[in-house]
Amino acid sequence: MLATVQHKNQVLKVDLSKPIDISIPLTNTDKNPIAWYIDKPVIEPVVFDEWVGSVQKGASTNFNTIEFNPHGHGTHTECLGHITREFYSINQCLKQFFFTAKLISIEPELKDGDYIITLNQIKNELNGDVPEAIVIRTLPNNITKLSKKYSNTNPSYLNDDAARFICESGIQHLLIDLPSVDKEKDEGKLLAHKAFWNVRDVNNLNKDARLNCTITEMIFVADQFEDGNYFLNLQIASFENDASPSKPILYKIID
Repeated sequence: MLATVQHKNQVLKVDLSKPIDISIPLTNTDKNPIAWYIDKPVIEPVVFDEWVGSVQKGASTNFNTIEFNPHGHGTHTECLGHITREFYSINQCLKQFFFTAKLISIEPELKDGDYIITLNQIKNELNGDVPEAIVIRTLPNNITKLSKKYSNTNPSYLNDDAARFICESGIQHLLIDLPSVDKEKDEGKLLAHKAFWNVRDVNNLNKDARLNCTITEMIFVADQFEDGNYFLNLQIASFENDASPSKPILYKIID
């Protein structure tokens, strides 16, 4: 279904019948990706004495409790409350849900034993464009990302200069297929997070920090979808928390 969308000062043509879901489903199996040294999610029926919340076990309904961590168990969107002393909620910071987006593919560069996404790579791929959101697909793009166990693997990450460039360019939303924009073990510096949100002091937030900007981590963009311009629907659950599991959907913009 072709639709003409009035988005701010732009008129966009998108095919709403072909959504591209770049989220990773959350499961209670070993197929679930995991980061940050935790176990897999738990999804199990509630038990009251001899009553079990499962139709298979005789109940009238399925009645599951889910235990998970948004940062470690799959696709999630976070606000600057992830790194600040003062509480900020993703549900309060993210109030718009449709954005222009550019999908780029980057092979991180090896430097001092780490694989890093650099400032020059980001600049070259954006090529002067300033979308509202940037979607970064790292190469090689293996489907093992859907179930990878990231803990103690030192995954690729975003150089803080690159994050600062994204910030200063005016890009509001950063989506990436890694468990973090920062190095796994960085002594708590979180340089890329701070640079993207323009946070200079996590204990006393500066007035020009970017409250309405978000980082979405652990996405997956299949190889069949080409780099280029898209229309993004960034969906979250209504958690009053620094982060929420999320379901970013891309729609190809038709020229």
